[in-house]
Amino acid sequence: MIEKQLAELHLKIEGDLQTGMLFRSIYATDASVYRELPLGVVFPKNATDVQIIIQHCSTHAIPLIPRGAGTSLAGQVVGNGLIMDMSKHLTQILELNVDERWIRVQPGVILDQLNDYVRPHGLFFGPETSTSSRCNLGGMVGNNSCGSHSILYKTTREHLLEADVILSDGSKARFIPLDESQLLEKRALSSMEGDIYRSIHDVLSVNENRNLILTSFPDPGIYRRNSGYAIDILANCKPYNADGALFNLCNLLAGSEGTLAVATELKLNLVELPPAEVGVLCAHFNSLDEALLANLVALKHMPGAVELMDIEIVKAARRNAEQDRNSFFIKGNPEAILIIEFACKSISELQDSVNQLIADFKEKGYGYHYPLITGTDVSRVWALRKSGLGILSNIPGDTKPVTVVEDTAIQVNLLPEYIAEFREILKTLGLQSVFHAHIGSGEIHVRPVLNLKNEADVVKFRAIGTAVAHLVKKYKGSLSGEHGDGRLRSEFLPIILGDKCYAFLKQIKRAFDSKGVLNPGKIVDPVPMDSMLRYQTNIVQNEIDTMFDFSGRQGLLRAVEMCNGSADCRRINTKTGAMCPSYMATLDETASTRARANLLREFLTNSEKSNPFAHPELYEILDLCLSCKACKSECPSNIDMAKFKSEFLYHYHKEFGVSLRTRFFPTLHF
Repeated sequence: MIEKQLAELHLKIEGDLQTGMLFRSIYATDASVYRELPLGVVFPKNATDVQIIIQHCSTHAIPLIPRGAGTSLAGQVVGNGLIMDMSKHLTQILELNVDERWIRVQPGVILDQLNDYVRPHGLFFGPETSTSSRCNLGGMVGNNSCGSHSILYKTTREHLLEADVILSDGSKARFIPLDESQLLEKRALSSMEGDIYRSIHDVLSVNENRNLILTSFPDPGIYRRNSGYAIDILANCKPYNADGALFNLCNLLAGSEGTLAVATELKLNLVELPPAEVGVLCAHFNSLDEALLANLVALKHMPGAVELMDIEIVKAARRNAEQDRNSFFIKGNPEAILIIEFACKSISELQDSVNQLIADFKEKGYGYHYPLITGTDVSRVWALRKSGLGILSNIPGDTKPVTVVEDTAIQVNLLPEYIAEFREILKTLGLQSVFHAHIGSGEIHVRPVLNLKNEADVVKFRAIGTAVAHLVKKYKGSLSGEHGDGRLRSEFLPIILGDKCYAFLKQIKRAFDSKGVLNPGKIVDPVPMDSMLRYQTNIVQNEIDTMFDFSGRQGLLRAVEMCNGSADCRRINTKTGAMCPSYMATLDETASTRARANLLREFLTNSEKSNPFAHPELYEILDLCLSCKACKSECPSNIDMAKFKSEFLYHYHKEFGVSLRTRFFPTLHF
């Protein structure tokens, strides 16, 4: 039945729809620890296609999962529904207003592309992520992304002005700021849009509800907060707060992870480019505790960003050729480094700011080495910092730093106490952890080291998630600062928000999506956080006798598994390297290094395929690899697709006595 329904949908749209195992396998994961085969993948050509797809899925109760670049760390775009890839065609910049400093874009526009487009006008989009070279603006809205400079620019929510959306019944709506009379008109509509405004009003018009929301949600002083739907922000808008901003459902759309509506156009605020003279002070510390205290000192000097790297990030960088070159400023083996950025009008002003901060550090006995990096080398420092997630995958073997509680946000002055209690939880569970990222805004990405192929560690995976949720609640923090709830943290939202506030979220979800079609299992009514993990537990994998030596990665399978899905291979900004030319030429996920790694992993781990080398669909995608080795030199996980390709060509020839190219491409000459 579902096959017939999807075939009917394919005939209705201008775009493409794929239901074969190749596409389903490639889209079964994102950058998280989850894996689940979708029903298929649909590629809408335009906004009309999006509307038709949503209408069809609503009519036939087909779960629909909107997806951008697939860089989600909490499993937002993993599920057993139909994946709707917005990144291939909905990529137009529609309108720029320089005087009023805003831009209208389709959701598939990449952040770096947008900034390249507006930079000649002295403008840029303030929020940024470490995935700026490939992340889509639609995904940034879905996750309410922010990034290293959130001290200055806050989150995507603050910069989302308007949104054209398709609701779950296929109807259109536009989310804009509304005064009280306009809200009355919206609530009078006899449509799903009217139902939405009435449902929200039913919750927020009750004083007791508003007070409960404002006291139960994370501390409003924590601007990086993505726990559930942002009804606390709406509760502070007019007419519910006479001194608040105008009511705008964009506040709810941001951070909703595709569970409420699907945006087809976004109107975004732009800001002025920072002063030209930028420098980063890379202060070295002998302990993490020292760096936590030094962070509070640094913030008094009004920097644009304060980022943390611990010793494990430094070690991982030294195992990666490109990032080892970017580690030029590191002296010795610091337990922690703070990257503190200043943007000033002149070199002398920059030097004065840095000297004052260094003097404060020395007065308090913090740090031992304080290099100031300026000019073109600043981008190298930030490249090292942005590579953090990817290079953590360089650790050989199955035990790696895992995303589970890596996204908590706490008031920055409480971080030392919070981290001390966090370490006690780690100690109780017998775990180690990696610490890095946005220390200046109260969010340190803390990744416990776990082996999710081991059943005992999967138990710890849930245990640490539960314990840290209670700890975050104690500090009135946010369980997610930017990575979102997804499959990973949604289960813990009742702990963070309380049962009644969580019931408000469910009420709002029902108003937006009564059939539960849009990205089900995230935020409300979640699937268990320890289900559908990328790897099965306690499985003995067959060792494969390989032509190449993969012993440094503990075998071919583990070498393939080094790809964590961070999608560096989807990077199309050639100013930072070539990366994957076949993807840049086609903008097709199947031509990316990540897709090939996903497919290789599927064939190697699927026990039903007794001979993983015998499948032509695998070679069709491998053959698109140009063997340029850009992935090896630039992928933070050191994926060498050319080597994998040669290995599989060798096995195919060995198995069948004929080369792949002779068998499947007999008319081509090489």
